[in-house]
Amino acid sequence: MTDTDMHALVTGATGFTGGHLARALRRQGHQVRALVRQTDSPAARGLADAGIELVRGDVSDADDIDRAVAGTTHVFHIAAVYRSANHPDSYYMAVNRDSVAHVLASAERHGIERVVHCSTCGVHGDVADLPATEETAFRPGDIYQRSKLAGETLAQRAIAAGAPVSIVRPTGIYGPGDLRFLKLFRGIQNRTFRMVGAGDIAYHMSYIDDLVQGFLLCGSHPGALGETFLIGSDDYTTLNGLVQEIAATLGVQPPRGHIPVAPVMAAASLCETLCRPLGIDPPLHRRRVSFFTKARAFSVDKAKRLIGFEPQVGLAEGLARTADWYRAEGHLRGAPTGIAA
Repeated sequence: MTDTDMHALVTGATGFTGGHLARALRRQGHQVRALVRQTDSPAARGLADAGIELVRGDVSDADDIDRAVAGTTHVFHIAAVYRSANHPDSYYMAVNRDSVAHVLASAERHGIERVVHCSTCGVHGDVADLPATEETAFRPGDIYQRSKLAGETLAQRAIAAGAPVSIVRPTGIYGPGDLRFLKLFRGIQNRTFRMVGAGDIAYHMSYIDDLVQGFLLCGSHPGALGETFLIGSDDYTTLNGLVQEIAATLGVQPPRGHIPVAPVMAAASLCETLCRPLGIDPPLHRRRVSFFTKARAFSVDKAKRLIGFEPQVGLAEGLARTADWYRAEGHLRGAPTGIAA
């Protein structure tokens, strides 16, 4: 295959990870198609401006998936519903499990050369023996993780049946364009953040450019066929270490003080009970509190060994790039420092 004859479908391209991946594929000269729910949304228009073909549809609809897959050579299935507490469990399963079945069926029907499925390191849950590897036991702890494991299980079955599938389990994704860590940055800058629990729990980040590198390798490297890879930074840290690095990036003193886990978890449970019947996302929920309680640290040695994956962006540099983007977008105080993205 030459550098220009891949025709790739990316699901979830209006999101953070899928958007970066779709643009990276386009910069490499590939034809890129994105399945989007609304072709007139700002995110979709940005994809179109980057030369990416838009196909309207929903990943939970088998017919929409089939229309999007037809005529492509590669499928990168990135779309997922993440940690929102205002969706029923059935919605998580429809998006994170059933869409995988639709993608795999269409890929077989249309003779797709490679399917790259995005799972999550969260299928391993709270890791006991650090660092975890791809062989570490599954311990999903919430509906997001259970639904992602259900989707990955379908992909693993397809691999066992001979389908050309690769699976990626990203660690905690961050970088310019991501808003999931903005609340943490703001809390540290405003000195309102307090650690829940001791903060010595392990945490593993994945800078977006490194993660995209992993996806691209899984879509092209012969050694990726039929394999599952944890993809993330070279090293992991602790939540205390992450907070200290962010504080250093922002030029503020690290926050002090810790809040016991139990009352916060109780408050989160109460918020869910009150908000769920109203169909609104509670300001605090148990899956968010679990960020402070579950150990996540992984080895990326398999990806290095089999497909040549090499993380390029260390934590300090990645956080600085992210903070610069937050400042440029008006999300944080202060002027950007000029670190290149």
